[in-house]
Amino acid sequence: MKRLFYPLAVAALLGFFAILVNYSNESVIRIDQSAAELLGGRVLLDGMSFIGDPWMIITVSLLLLVYLWVFRKNYRGMLFVFFSVGLGNVLNQLMKEWFERPRPESPHDLESFSFPSNHAMVGLLYLFTVAYFLSEASASRKSKVIIWALAVALAVTVALSRVAGGEHYFSDVAAGSLLGYAWFVGVAVWYEIRERQFRNKAKTQKEEEFLD
Repeated sequence: MKRLFYPLAVAALLGFFAILVNYSNESVIRIDQSAAELLGGRVLLDGMSFIGDPWMIITVSLLLLVYLWVFRKNYRGMLFVFFSVGLGNVLNQLMKEWFERPRPESPHDLESFSFPSNHAMVGLLYLFTVAYFLSEASASRKSKVIIWALAVALAVTVALSRVAGGEHYFSDVAAGSLLGYAWFVGVAVWYEIRERQFRNKAKTQKEEEFLD
């Protein structure tokens, strides 16, 4: 992972906390209202919400786990998926219950709380996790760019679809996306440190065997 992503993750985390402490302020409320007026009722955008639905996230994550297990023998990669998507979802649900922000009035009559958006946060996490391993397996720089561009576009689309459908405020999906990105980078940093440690250990063992 490029070092540029580290300060971006810190900035994203600060952005999340900025929204957290200010989402009841008048300025944020006006932004939420403007976003709802701009995006509300856009049927095509609303329909894209399925990409961040639980069944989609579970299905794709399981397929990724099978790929990492059977074809890559990458067991730390499987832990990456668990930490990123699984624990990310747990964190999201805990925060919803902690902050208890009511959802906007919508015809969907959802009973869960609103902040931060699960579709925005966990949707980003599973899309970015898939992109991470697909781009890692690709040797072409062009294909890496395409994979990540598609992941970012889908994550943004999923987040905005929740505003279009009236299930969330814009501040909910912005906070979910920011926190999701920060969590993803944190997991990726852990994974890459462990990978380097494993490679260095394996290299040292080979050198010792050679000397013996």
